[in-house]
Amino acid sequence: MNYIWMGLIVSAVVYGAFAGTMEAVSKASIDSAKSAVNLAIGLVGVMAFWLGMMRIVREAGFLRTLAGWVRPVMTRLFPEVPAEHPAMSAMILNIAANMLGLANAATPFGIKAMMELNRLNPVSGVATNSMVLFLAINTSNVALAPLGVIGLRAAMGSENPAAIWIPTLLATLFSTAVGITAAKLLQRFVPPGEAFEADAEVGGGDEVELPSDAELGERRETTRGGCLVGIAFALSVTVAALWTLSAAQGAGVATADALRDMISTWLLPVLIGTILCYGAAKRVALYDVAIEGAKEGFQVAIRIIPYLVAILVAAGMLRASGLLGAVVGMLAPFTESVGLPAEAVPMALLRPLSGSGAYAIMAEIMQAEGPDSHVGYLVSTLQGSTETTFYVLAVYFGSVGVTRVRHGLAAGLIADLAGVIGAVAAVGLLLR
Repeated sequence: MNYIWMGLIVSAVVYGAFAGTMEAVSKASIDSAKSAVNLAIGLVGVMAFWLGMMRIVREAGFLRTLAGWVRPVMTRLFPEVPAEHPAMSAMILNIAANMLGLANAATPFGIKAMMELNRLNPVSGVATNSMVLFLAINTSNVALAPLGVIGLRAAMGSENPAAIWIPTLLATLFSTAVGITAAKLLQRFVPPGEAFEADAEVGGGDEVELPSDAELGERRETTRGGCLVGIAFALSVTVAALWTLSAAQGAGVATADALRDMISTWLLPVLIGTILCYGAAKRVALYDVAIEGAKEGFQVAIRIIPYLVAILVAAGMLRASGLLGAVVGMLAPFTESVGLPAEAVPMALLRPLSGSGAYAIMAEIMQAEGPDSHVGYLVSTLQGSTETTFYVLAVYFGSVGVTRVRHGLAAGLIADLAGVIGAVAAVGLLLR
C-alpha cells in the first residue's frame, strides 16, 4: 500500500507537470484534504447510531444464535475437522461475527481458528485444505448488513442509501460460493508438500484468547411479553406492506418494481424496529446499550480520518492532473464491454489490497460521480462483496507461521473476481 500511495501522488505530479495542470493538482491537494475531513465528520452520526444497533444485537446474544445456524453447514464443509474440536467453534463464531459486520470480534476468532487448525496440521509451515477453505470464506466475506457503506452513502446525501443492500448480499453470496468451489477444486492439484524445519515449533495457539462472554453477549431467555411485541410488530409491518403493494398495483405500477422499491426504502426502518424488538424480548437495556455502542461508533468514525485524507488527496490529485481521465479513457472500451465502468476499475483493483484504501477510493468515486449514479451503486456494492484478501492472508497465516499458502492466494483472488462479477451483474439487474 505504501508504494501504491506514493505511485498515485508521484504520477499525478509528473503527469500534471507535462500536461500543464499543476495549478489544479495543487488546489486538489488542499481541497481533497478538507473534503475528507468533512466526509468523516458527516459519518460520525450514522456510524454511532448503527454501531449502537449492532451492540444491541450482540448483547442480546444473536451472535451465538447465528453461530448455531451456521454449524450444520460448517461440519459438511470441513469434514477433516472434528465437529467438537475448538477449531470448529472458533471458525463458526468468526464467520457469524463477519456476517454481522462485527470485525472487532471476528479477527480474534479467525486467528484462534487458524491456531486450532494448525494443531491438526500434519505438515508444519504448509497450509492445510481446511486453512485454505477458511481463508477463502473470509475473503469472500458473507455480509448480511453492509452498514458501513450504507452509512457513507447516507452521509454523502444519497436519496436511497440502502438500495445497495440486496445487490451486495447477492454479490457476496456469489463470491462465497465461487471461493468455496475454487478452494475445493484447487486442493486436488496442489499437494501439501514437505514441512519446513524453521516452523517446527509452530502450533501452540495460546497467544490469542477468545473474546470474553461479555463481548459475545449473554445467553438470554426470551420473554413472553417481548415475543408478543415482536409478533405485533411483524404483523403490523406485513399488513402495511400488503396494503402498499395493493395501492401500487392500483396505480398501475408493476408488482416487481413496487416490491423492489419497497424493499430498498423499508429495509432500514424495519431492521431498526426488528433489532429493538429482539433486544426487548431478550431483556436488553436498549437505550443504555445503544449509547455504549454509539461511543464506539464515534471513535471508529474519527479513526478513519487519516485513511480518508491520505487516499482522497492522492486520488484528487490524480483526477485533477488529468491522468485518471486518460487511463479511464483507455480502459473504457475493454471494461465497459463486460459491464464494468472504467471509473470503477481502481476500486476493483484496490479492494483485495487494502480495506481502508478501497473505502477511501469508494468515497472519492462517489463524490465525483454521485452516490446514486450507476458507478456509485457499483463501487458501493464492490466494497461489501469481498474482503481484503492480502490482509486476511498475511494476518491469519502469519499468526501460525504458515509460509506455503498453497492454493490459498489463488482461491482468494478467484473469490475477489467473482465478487466483481457478482456486483456488476446484481447492480445491472436490480439498480439499472
